[in-house]
This record gives sequence, C-alpha cells and structure tokens, in this order.
Amino acid sequence: MIATGLDILLRNTNRFLNRNIGLIVNQTSVTPELKYSWNVLKERGIKLKRIFSPEHGLFATEQDQIAVSYQPDLDCEIVSLYGDSAKSLLPNKTLLDNIDLILFDIQDVGSRYYTYVNTLALFMDSVSGMDIEIMVLDRPNPLGGTIIEGPLLDQAFRSFVGIFPIPVRHGMTAGELAHLYRDFKKLDINLSVITMEGWKRSMLFPETALPWIPPSPNMPTFATAEVYPGMCLFEGLNVSEGRGTTTPFQLSGAPFIKPAEFTERCQVFGLEGVLFRPVWFKPTFHKFCGKVIGGIWLQVTDHSRFRSFATGIAMTLALHELYPEHLQFLNGVYEFNDTLPAFDLLAGNSHIRTSILNGYNVNSIIASWKADEAEFSEIKQGFHLYD
Repeated sequence: MIATGLDILLRNTNRFLNRNIGLIVNQTSVTPELKYSWNVLKERGIKLKRIFSPEHGLFATEQDQIAVSYQPDLDCEIVSLYGDSAKSLLPNKTLLDNIDLILFDIQDVGSRYYTYVNTLALFMDSVSGMDIEIMVLDRPNPLGGTIIEGPLLDQAFRSFVGIFPIPVRHGMTAGELAHLYRDFKKLDINLSVITMEGWKRSMLFPETALPWIPPSPNMPTFATAEVYPGMCLFEGLNVSEGRGTTTPFQLSGAPFIKPAEFTERCQVFGLEGVLFRPVWFKPTFHKFCGKVIGGIWLQVTDHSRFRSFATGIAMTLALHELYPEHLQFLNGVYEFNDTLPAFDLLAGNSHIRTSILNGYNVNSIIASWKADEAEFSEIKQGFHLYD
C-alpha cells in the first residue's frame, strides 16, 4: 500500500499547531478515505490562513486557459494562481505576510506541460529569500520514474508549459522536481519534502492501488495521462486533441482528415506499444464543436515500449505529409505567450517543427533528442528520493 506525503504528515500534526499555513492544492489532495486535506487539517486544529488554487481551480471547474473566477465557500480564503494574465501566476506578496509554511499537495501527471508543478516552481521563485518554508507532500508520478522521453527545454522557449529544464516525460515526482528546480535556479528557500512510503520508480499509477481523481477536466483516466506527453502537442495544431469528448487525447482529428489513410500512414512508422484505429467523432466543445470529424484513436498495447512523445511527433509528421495544404501550426496567445508558436512552447524548441516542415524522416527527428535523454538520465539520479 502506498502512503502519500499527506498520509504521512497526518500521522503527526501536532508539530504544525503553531504554524501559519497556506496550501497549494486542488481536489486531488485527499486522504485514502477521500477526505480533502484542508478539511482534515482544520479538524486537527491546524491554522489554515489561505488556499492557493492552480489552473482549472480548486475543483477543476474551468477548462484549459480559462481564468479561474469562481471559488467555493470553504470558510477559508481561496486565491487563484491562474487568472487572465501572466502576472496572476505569481502570488501577491501581501498574501504571504502572515504565512510561514506552504504545503503543496497536488497530483501531477508526469509531463513537462502539465502546469501544477510549474505553479510550484513559480511559487518557489516568489518566496526565495523570504522566511517561508515550502513543504511538498509527495505523490506518485503516474507514468513511473524510469522512462524519460523528449528534448530538454530550450530556455529560450520557457513558458508556463515549460518551466523546468527537463524532457517532456521526466520520470520524477513533484518533490524531486522541487529539489531540482531549487538547485537549477539557486533559490534561497527552505524546502522540504515528505516522501511517500511504498512507491517504487517502476510503478505505473494502476500499480499503486490509489484512486485516480481527475486532476483536471480533460484528464479523466490514467490512460489519458499515458498518451498526454505526445498528444498534448496537438494543442498547437488546427487538429482536435479530443477535448469535448469523453476520451480526450486518446482521440484526435480534424475535418480534413481521412481516418483510414491517416491510420495507415501512422502504422507505417512501426511505432512500438501502440495501435491506431480510424474513427469519426463529434466534439461537444472546443475545436470543431458540433462537427463530425475524422480522426484516430490511440490504443496502448505495451506500457514499457510505448513512447507517447515520439508517437505525437510521428502523427504530426503524418498529418503534414498527407495534408500539407490543410495542417497549420497555430499562432496567437497560448498560455499567456503570444510570440512563439504553441507547438514550439510545448516541444521546448523550434527544431522539431521546422524538421517536420522540411520533410525530415521520423527516425531522424526522434534521434534528435536522444542525447538530451541520456544527459538528463544522469542528472535526474542526483535528485531521486526513491529506489
């Protein structure tokens, strides 16, 4: 049985009775009995000064890139760290005056894009040099802690979907990432991590026996999280990533796609651990809302051999080869950035996009980030908290 950082903290809460505490949490911050941390802590007599909620809100009521305005009445002040400007991503210093401890307890999904650990990083930046302790209550990386994939973030492409200098699939927990970020930025902060008991790096989320609580509106299952490192790239294309369906990211499509030929082209790449199924579907919101569109369904057949990021890149290449007159890499505002294409912000560089446009073959594109993976494989071991 896995004991999360929250579970272990709750074994002895007396040491927190005289602390003024702020929480960075959402609905994934629960005990094994599915009680929310803020309720349990208050029952133990802990002084909760303020709750900071990440993107999507405390109960994930908002879709992606939507400013969080509604906050439930919890008899505790709730402050959104995701508003209508990049400035909102940082806590107002006046909200930290009466706080000496911040507890971070949110379930991550193991992809560099996913913004909850990026919220943690920006919060760490904000309190550097202040007399405030940050304590991470660690939880499992649903994708395990061994497989890494994708290029390291080029710092010229730093954004809210790319804060850490890590590959797309990083194989680290939130606590490990916090230590890495403190070291990378040389931050002057009092950082601690309450580690889990029972978690091993080889574990995927279903092996933990923990309940899957959707951490965001379009992350309903572990299967979604498994394909997300590659399929989130489609947020940067004029192709639906399946939002507006019950299986986002497993589905993708667009009006110009012919499902059978798209599936056949993807199969030619010989990607391991995945099958492609031609489909038609109708999103109920987001891209192509209310339209029946052609697309593809991803079915992971081998967790150990499947490489989601490579799959997403190969599918993008197939779309460019089949539909060059239709496929577009989107420009405009994406996660408060209006200067770089969303695809580049997600990939962490412009090289991959330009390689696709210049007709590079899939094997050479995939090979382009192998050196980064090898480099990070060595770096991350210095921050491992688990066997």
